[in-house]
Order: sequence, then C-alpha cells, then structure tokens
Amino acid sequence: MQKLEQWLRDILTDGIKANLSGLFDQVNTKVAEIAVTVGKTPQSWNLSIYNMIKNISDNVMVPIAAIILAIVMTTELIQMVIERNNFNDGDTFGFMKWILKSAIAIEIVTNTWNIVMAVFDVGQHIVNNAAGVAIGSVAIDNNLFMNGIDAKLAAMSLGALLGLWMQTGVVKICLSILQVCILVVVFGRMIEIYCVTSVAPVPMATMMNKESGDLGKNYLRSLAALAFQAFLIIVCVAIYAALVEHISVAADISYALWTCMGYTVLLCFSLFKTGSLAKSIFNAR
Repeated sequence: MQKLEQWLRDILTDGIKANLSGLFDQVNTKVAEIAVTVGKTPQSWNLSIYNMIKNISDNVMVPIAAIILAIVMTTELIQMVIERNNFNDGDTFGFMKWILKSAIAIEIVTNTWNIVMAVFDVGQHIVNNAAGVAIGSVAIDNNLFMNGIDAKLAAMSLGALLGLWMQTGVVKICLSILQVCILVVVFGRMIEIYCVTSVAPVPMATMMNKESGDLGKNYLRSLAALAFQAFLIIVCVAIYAALVEHISVAADISYALWTCMGYTVLLCFSLFKTGSLAKSIFNAR
C-alpha cells in the first residue's frame, strides 16, 4: 500500500509540475501583444488588407458616394428654391452658400480616406503615449509556482495532490480558451475597422446636408469610438499588469493559481466591454 501510494504521489506530482511548467507563458505572450497590436494603424497592421480596402473604397464606394452627393445637393437646391417662393423672392447669398457647401462636400468625399486614416493616426498617438506611461510588466511569473514546488507537494496529502492536479488541468484548459478570447477581441476590432472604413465615402457624402447630415456625424462618432477603444484596451491591460504584479504563492498554490486565473478572466471580460463603452462615450450608434 505504501508503494502504491508513493507511485500515485509520483504520478500526480509529475502531472502537477507538467501543468504548472510554462502554464502562463502563452497568456503572457498574448497579453504583451495587445499593447503592440492595438497601437497599430490599419496600414501598419496588415498592408495587403489595407490596400485591398482602400481600392474598394476608391473604386466602388466613391462613385456611389458621388451619386448620393449629387442627389442630396440637388434636393437641397430644389428645397431652397421652393422655400423662396419659386424665384419670386430671389437670394443670391443662398445660391453662393449652396455652391460653397457643394464644393466642401466634394472635397470631403474625395479626401474621405485621408480623413478616416487621420482619425486612427490620432488614436495611435494617444495609445502609444498611454502604453509607455501606464503599462509595466504584464507577465505572470511561473517561477512563483515552481520555486520550492517539490517540498510543497511532498507536504500535501494524496487527496490534496489529486485535487491540485485536477485544478491545474482545468486552469490549463481555461487559459487556452482565454487566449482565443484575447485573439478574437484584438483581431475582431481590426476587422471591424477595415469593414467600417471600406464604406466611409457613403456616409461622408451626407455630411453637409441638414436633414441627412446625422448619418455622417454618427459615422464619425463610430470612427472615434473605434480609435478610442484602443486606449480603453490599454487601460484594461495596465490594470491587469498592476494586479498580477502583487501575486504571491506563499503556501497556498491553489489560491494563487485561481487568483491568476481570475485576473485573466477579468481582463478578457473587460476587453469585450471596451467596444460598447467607447460607443457609449461618443454616443455612437
């Protein structure tokens, strides 16, 4: 019975050490990549996708935006003429204002891509400054668990070893899922940016019109929310870095293990909430 117990202890001890070894390495890598990825503009993130989206915007959306702009401005001219009692009450200033608005609208549509990219350039500048100031080390130190692990496991009963082995296995699986969640948030935001920027000329074509101008204004709010979302992600990562900095194993490996797990879950939940929070800040729909 003693040999059987020792055999089981050896198996469980090796399994626990194998689960703990490098347990948080991949999570540490993914979290460290967040600050780098969200600080990139659409052009620097993936040049081939950027060029494809730019071609779609220039060759497909700009002609559609030109048609919409012509309809919007023509409708506005007709309404202006009707309001002036069918030319009986002429107003030269009104026509000059309409010509000026049309010229500005044409410039906005033809330079939509530059305007959109400028929004994300400003966002990148803010993110890079925030990352340099707020973020420290985001890595959970695996040595906290591995230092003196043999002595700690030797002092545990067979049942406690079995429970700890199961816990480390569950945490290992959950961390793999959380890595995917982090990837989905970061990559999903960039894909959303590409999708939103591809149709930019269409809502921007309505900017100068009083009735339909809200479409363009809401679109700009959405762009600002996407750019500002990166800043909120940096804040979440900075809070995570501050939390993991003070983790200590002491004598309770299980407590420290689930504490690290809880912090990582909290980070993922916060990352998912940054999109809706940024939209609520800018009142973007």
